[in-house]
Amino acid sequence: MTYYTKNFTDEEGNFMYQKSPLKAIKHKCLYDCCAGDSKSLKECNATDCFLYPFRFGKNPFRTKRVLSEEQKAKMRDLLLKSRSKNE
Repeated sequence: MTYYTKNFTDEEGNFMYQKSPLKAIKHKCLYDCCAGDSKSLKECNATDCFLYPFRFGKNPFRTKRVLSEEQKAKMRDLLLKSRSKNE
């Protein structure tokens, strides 16, 4: 599984990858602050750091959508229509 979003080259023309922002935050926290130790990442005490909530590479502020039964039925119908068009 890769977490790269797009390809680019550096100043010298070497081919490189760019990580997604959340994965880049996790990488920074893990290797710059915790010396590569994942246990230290879990036990991080730097709660005043603005990257602290994102240190696991996930957005904790993203909420799960709650759909009504009517909305679920509508989405189900749309999915079935799109599947029948693709066949």
